[in-house]
Amino acid sequence: MAGVTNPPFRRLCREAGEEGARMAGYTGASGFYVCEMVTTRALVERHPETMRMIEPDPEDPIRSIQLYGVEPKTVGAAVRMLVDEDRADHIDLNFGCPVPKVTRKGGGAALPWKTDLFADLVKQAVDNAGGIPVTIKTRIGIDADHQTYLDAGRIAQDAGVVAMALHGRTMAQHYAGKADWDTIATLVDELDIPVLGNGDLFSADDAQAMREHTECAGVVVGRGCQGRPWLFTDLVAASHGSTVRARPTFREVSAIIHRHAEYSIEHFGEELRAMREMRKHITWYLRGFAIGGENRRDLALVSSLAELDERLAAIPDQEYPEAAEGPRGRAGTEKKPHLPEFWLDSRALSPEQSLKIQAAEVNISGG
Repeated sequence: MAGVTNPPFRRLCREAGEEGARMAGYTGASGFYVCEMVTTRALVERHPETMRMIEPDPEDPIRSIQLYGVEPKTVGAAVRMLVDEDRADHIDLNFGCPVPKVTRKGGGAALPWKTDLFADLVKQAVDNAGGIPVTIKTRIGIDADHQTYLDAGRIAQDAGVVAMALHGRTMAQHYAGKADWDTIATLVDELDIPVLGNGDLFSADDAQAMREHTECAGVVVGRGCQGRPWLFTDLVAASHGSTVRARPTFREVSAIIHRHAEYSIEHFGEELRAMREMRKHITWYLRGFAIGGENRRDLALVSSLAELDERLAAIPDQEYPEAAEGPRGRAGTEKKPHLPEFWLDSRALSPEQSLKIQAAEVNISGG
């Protein structure tokens, strides 16, 4: 999620996961916390903001970098750069983006339709990873009539990818409707490598239900953690048998917001920029709490940590509301896929499409 899974938020999520492990009496790792999606071209060209985006949380034991790319040699060069400069312990290739500015140029969820391009790109990543594990994430396909996930899984497995995550929606669905967990179960049966499930995971109960339904090896959380890093407390605790769930009061959520803001200031090195970044997070954190429209509006405009603390302190404490639970993000409606001309005519790239594919990385840095 662009602008969400940056180092400050990943740090909060990791801390929450570690708390869940403590609650369950578990001492191992609490999961992977993957960076924002960055484009391979921007990485190879060392764009300053992209280099900032791949900065790890210094205390994270696993540095996970999520890459978006469309040109195999550029993807290979980006992976080799990460390896040579010791910047990653795990690399994830994202083929799940449904955004039109990406797919209309052949990138994101549109790319696996072209099996030759997909195979070349994944092979370049694995061959240049120097033994660092490479995973991929995809969707079911472009739409119900143009599914790609089974072919993508077989190709990725043959190339040496160590695990695959599947979002149980098509590109046309975006986030509308319900995720089809049956496709995840089908992929589990098809592949020998671990399969991770994604789609409609908003609680520990959802994660447990998905694992029971699909027999997937693990789950990938996206929108579900927006403004709710303590979801990882629940996920980790539940995965190790604990029935205890995090239900923070408003005062406890305020303390989390404050810590998030401190981490953001430390990361960006500029208080105003950090607070601007915090504004969308604050809106998500406040979901379900009865604080009034004026307070919400004021908190969405904070420009300093002192101002944030003052406005939060003025709001009376309250118990965690049930309205804070449930789906996050805008579901929207199914949309007509935006694809390059003649994209669906063949599963292989035409010479003309090969010439144009490099343009798919322009202006996509950050996902």
